[in-house]
Amino acid sequence: MTTPNSTLRAVRMGLLMSQDEFARALRNAGQRAGQPNDASKRLVQRWESGTTAAPRTVYARALETVTGLPIEALGFTAPVPMARVSDDGHGGHDLEDSPIGVPAANGAPAVQPAPARGNHSGVWLSTYEFVSSGRDGQVFTGKHYVVLLQHGSRLTGRSLPQASLNPNSPLTLDLEVDGNAVTGTWTEQTAADGYYRGARYFGALQLLAEPTGRRMAGKWVGFGKEFDVNTGPWELRLMDASTSKATLDAYNRPPE
Repeated sequence: MTTPNSTLRAVRMGLLMSQDEFARALRNAGQRAGQPNDASKRLVQRWESGTTAAPRTVYARALETVTGLPIEALGFTAPVPMARVSDDGHGGHDLEDSPIGVPAANGAPAVQPAPARGNHSGVWLSTYEFVSSGRDGQVFTGKHYVVLLQHGSRLTGRSLPQASLNPNSPLTLDLEVDGNAVTGTWTEQTAADGYYRGARYFGALQLLAEPTGRRMAGKWVGFGKEFDVNTGPWELRLMDASTSKATLDAYNRPPE
């Protein structure tokens, strides 16, 4: 059985693109880079359904260009043959999937997550707080309207293009639902012209979903510039259970 790539679908929907528009954007990105590709709606459907587990290199580069995310963060289940090197020549950090459900190294059976309670798909307001060590320890708040899509116990999210409190700072979430516990990773690419000058931050996230299904609250963990580990509160609040184009358009704006 194939596993749908709900991460890629969430990213595409977060960009407010249909499958046709996404394929066209990939072709245009290939043309601009001098590496033409034949991306089509059918190919996007095969990726999102999981029928094709990983893109070829020429498509992987176009996917990174269009989404602004590294190929490893787009939910493909098989490795893509691309060397990743950071701007300073050192290898970058790789994000791993949540360990829930992964077989133990000693061959023990996998720990299966408890059945998800309800479906968390929809538009959520994501709010977190962080301390800026470079600005005298001031506390700042980050807010995004995020599209969450659930498939089984897997929950993936991507902020809408214009829906962040700090412009041009897309946020992605890759989570696993285990009863009321929601655990996984987060990634935020800061704005190139902002205070953090395009730095990419990532870390872990653990939330508890309220029985109403309308709010999740917990803590994030991430790395600081001084080789320290930081943490702070994080909340997701359901705004609309719909993921229709009209709903996404309505929330494609900075949160108040």
